[in-house]
Amino acid sequence: MKWIKKLADNFEGYCCAVMLAVMSVVVFMQVVFRFLIKSSLPWSEELSRYLLVYITYFGCAYGIKTGAHLGVEAFVLILPKAVQRFLNIVVQLGGLAVCLLIMKFGADIVRAQMQSGQLSPAMRLPMWTMYSAIPLGMAFCVIRYGIETVHAVKAFVKPEEEKEG
Repeated sequence: MKWIKKLADNFEGYCCAVMLAVMSVVVFMQVVFRFLIKSSLPWSEELSRYLLVYITYFGCAYGIKTGAHLGVEAFVLILPKAVQRFLNIVVQLGGLAVCLLIMKFGADIVRAQMQSGQLSPAMRLPMWTMYSAIPLGMAFCVIRYGIETVHAVKAFVKPEEEKEG
């Protein structure tokens, strides 16, 4: 049961690690084929590009989980602790709202791609599978922001637990 919790806690990170490993192998193979064998692999660049897109969106969710985000804390740090905790809730809810919006627009793009039936140039895969990175990645972001919002609310309601944990 512990391994299931560990998998759930780090799912996006594991996905990124696997996709990055596959992408590295594919790009290395492309270099070997292009320069040593003098024959290019037409699908390798496309696969690498699509994996990079998925890594970006899944990595965004993993960044939320680890607390790795861009922000200017100089202003926030001069505020009282209670205000800092309140602002943390506002920021988490704002991130959640933005991710929900992107997820909705991404789902619209996927639906349009499904209806068009367009295929990728080299691998001949349905393009909607590539564009699915947007709503899938944002769904994971929404889950992570939801979890972080719950933690922020708990820290606001019972600040003494924050110091113990």
